[in-house]
Amino acid sequence: MMARATIHDVASAAGVSVATVSKAVNGRYGVAPDTAVRVLEVVAELGYESSLVASSMRSRRTSVIGVLVADFEPFSAEILKGVSTGLRDSRYDLLAYSGSRQGDGEGWERRSLSRLSGTLIDGAIIVTPTVVNVAADVPIVAVDPHTGRADLPTVESDSRGGAREATDYLIGLGHRRIAFVAGRPDLKSSRLRDAGYRDALSAAGIAFDPGLVRVGFYDADTARAAAQSLLTQQDRPTAVFAANDLSAIAIIDVARGLELEVPGDLSVVGFDDVPEASRLTLPLTTVRQPMQSIGQTAAKMLTALIAGEELPTTHVLMPTRLVTRATTSPPRNPPR
Repeated sequence: MMARATIHDVASAAGVSVATVSKAVNGRYGVAPDTAVRVLEVVAELGYESSLVASSMRSRRTSVIGVLVADFEPFSAEILKGVSTGLRDSRYDLLAYSGSRQGDGEGWERRSLSRLSGTLIDGAIIVTPTVVNVAADVPIVAVDPHTGRADLPTVESDSRGGAREATDYLIGLGHRRIAFVAGRPDLKSSRLRDAGYRDALSAAGIAFDPGLVRVGFYDADTARAAAQSLLTQQDRPTAVFAANDLSAIAIIDVARGLELEVPGDLSVVGFDDVPEASRLTLPLTTVRQPMQSIGQTAAKMLTALIAGEELPTTHVLMPTRLVTRATTSPPRNPPR
């Protein structure tokens, strides 16, 4: 393998000093235009890259935004796309980092930030955090925040309104036994989706039945177990509203395994509208939250904070809307 090019190699090939290379690479004053062009041509030819850590130690800036996620799943992937779009016209690069594989999942944000802040990133966007607040040496924005009062700037969607719209839709189709597979109890979004589900039932005069509620933790495997429990009980539901699309897709798989027809025997609604939702054999009815717009907004907020600007608002709530597809219909005769 060829040795990595150094700044000394560039200086020698371009016939200039190391200081001139540094100024040209970093766009600093004091280098003639023709010289700067020649240096940059040699940089490209040799494939030279300055050390991010070394330069950050000198300038205290890295021009890198970190996006910290518990796992790379469809929701976080869409957020990342949005962050990338939000940074497209900026001077910032994007670093995606998952810190959930190191021991206990709770508090992974603190461990990740201790590794990255100060030397690798200028600020961080934390997606679905496990704690309310995170102390760090860099600005932070939270997406889909933890429950409780948080000092962090946050971006989220209207989970309560979206959940109510989904449940209202199922009620409008004629369903009365509507189950709910909830998300992570520690996340604000999950609690609000639970509240929206109950709001719709109450407004329709349908008594809340705790026997129709299971916790799915936004996790497909946990949602499968929840669905198995719900769909094998004697008076099973005719519809299920799931707190995210991955859970909804898992519920459909379980229903098919039990020889229940979707949507004839069981209507299913999800939440998110991840790309997979529209690609299923039966495209999923779901509540669309603007995930990429959420990521883009978080990126704009973070770069403003890094620049020392005051945000017009520190808590952004984005609208949702129901997308009706093939997994919902009026109920057949309820099971005996």
